[in-house]
Amino acid sequence: MNVSNNCNVTNLEIYHHVRLTEFALYNLIFFFGALFNALALWVFFCKIKKWTETRVYVINLVFADCFVICTLPSMAYLLWNKSTRDELCQFTEAMYFINMVVSIYIVSFIAIDRYIAIKHPLKARTFRSPSKAALLCGLLWVSVIIGATLQLWWRHADLCFQKDTTMPTALKLLSIFFVFTLPLAILTFCSIEVIRNLKRRLNKNSPEDKLIQKAVHIIYANMIVFLICFLPAYLGLLARFIMESVGATCFLLQVMKNFSSVTRCIATSNCCLDSICYYFVTKEFYEAFPLPKLSTEKTDQIHLSQTHTC
Repeated sequence: MNVSNNCNVTNLEIYHHVRLTEFALYNLIFFFGALFNALALWVFFCKIKKWTETRVYVINLVFADCFVICTLPSMAYLLWNKSTRDELCQFTEAMYFINMVVSIYIVSFIAIDRYIAIKHPLKARTFRSPSKAALLCGLLWVSVIIGATLQLWWRHADLCFQKDTTMPTALKLLSIFFVFTLPLAILTFCSIEVIRNLKRRLNKNSPEDKLIQKAVHIIYANMIVFLICFLPAYLGLLARFIMESVGATCFLLQVMKNFSSVTRCIATSNCCLDSICYYFVTKEFYEAFPLPKLSTEKTDQIHLSQTHTC
């Protein structure tokens, strides 16, 4: 890697005002995230009785967000004190990265599930079920825990949450692809396709119009929240990678390091914003287009004709 010779990337300092902002944001995210996610857990376990695919995904999402929230006090402390990578740091890093990745992918799974239910309603009976959703989430947790643990175990960094400059370029690009590029592509494609499909069903005189419009607004909101939270971090990682590869000046590298710290806070805020969408994703969307219980061939034909009405 062609890092500029006049500075050491690992020794670049975070500006004091950026550290203050980071510390304040993590504390705010912790407070509101704990409040919203505790409320979400109460609703899903005490108020909603029926197990659906979406409920399985969202409960896993709530748990992932809660685990991220739980790491924030120690994370803020470690970053503020520039702590070395001791046992507390390694545990906090593992908990943070594992649950952030799981959270990102479960949002993608919800988008895929929504896409199948709306775009291919007949095939949905085969591909969608609470047990299959639970199995998929279980495989996700196991895969991410193994992958993140191995990666964090072989990290070479002096300070907590410090970038590992010894990681091979190919592995860095692979990590960026699987953590950001792939989920972002899945969410964007599924959301756009579902919105297009729902808009084709709009009819000025249809009583379902308001429900369809609500569903479209919910999908837009989910996609915008995801982009606002994760796109800056994704672009920051790419920009920092390119600057380090071409040998940018020490000043530019320091600016990008500070920018990356702020975008990490923005990405973490997704744990709060997710909880605002929980209610709408699980209730409003499926009120608009519940998956019907088809018992006869005639019912199948009726639903198929309704689904493809333009």
